[in-house]
Amino acid sequence: MSDPLKPGEIFERSAEEGERRLDQGTLELLSTGFIAGFTIVFGIIALGLVEALAKPSLGELSKLLGALAFGIGLPFLILGRAELFSENFFDPIAAAFKSKVGGMTKKIIRLWTLTLILNIVGGAVLVLVVSVEGALPEGAHEALSGVASEIADRSSLATLMRSIIGGALVALLSFLVIASQDSAGRIMLSYVVGVLLALGPFEHVVVSLLHLAFGFVDTANVSIADIARVTGISLVGNLLGGVALVTMSHAAQAWGAD
Repeated sequence: MSDPLKPGEIFERSAEEGERRLDQGTLELLSTGFIAGFTIVFGIIALGLVEALAKPSLGELSKLLGALAFGIGLPFLILGRAELFSENFFDPIAAAFKSKVGGMTKKIIRLWTLTLILNIVGGAVLVLVVSVEGALPEGAHEALSGVASEIADRSSLATLMRSIIGGALVALLSFLVIASQDSAGRIMLSYVVGVLLALGPFEHVVVSLLHLAFGFVDTANVSIADIARVTGISLVGNLLGGVALVTMSHAAQAWGAD
């Protein structure tokens, strides 16, 4: 069994991965973001299917089973090398700290902007496909619409706090994936983070927006204003949790260990 990496070693490897992500060509970056968007929808679909099957006999416990089902979406992303928006917090910022080359801020903004847009586009495509009547088993649409309504009905402050936690969780996953030196460990870590995100549920700007998209298409009590409000608040909260809390804390840890 290999020795665990030291904080400084993890930070160095994160910086190398961040450089790779920042140096992606436009087509590669757009494709990666698009793939991540529709891939995470499979986790959302799994949540709806399991909740719909379990709720008649298990009631509220069906939410736990739905969260366990949603968790499969994160290993799909990690092993497929697709990247959600907030997965691009830790590694690129680590690269910016280590780099002596100018223009890193511009590269990070490009990465974040294109990834976020293509995550949404890719996810929206699959949402539209499975929103067609009969595409999912009976009850799944109602379960997903219920999740969307819960997200839309939360107060803005609750949404912000949940999105801070969600951003911190996904950024922490980026750190732990580098720290883990085998695929089995990465699968387990990503699955656990996926379950925690759904179990909270904690807001991730892309996942929450796609949940709301399901509700909007299925004519649940979700409006364009709800989608805009939750998306804006989740974006701010994810940045606070992912960058201010996790990334900066681990950067300080690496510097202190040197």
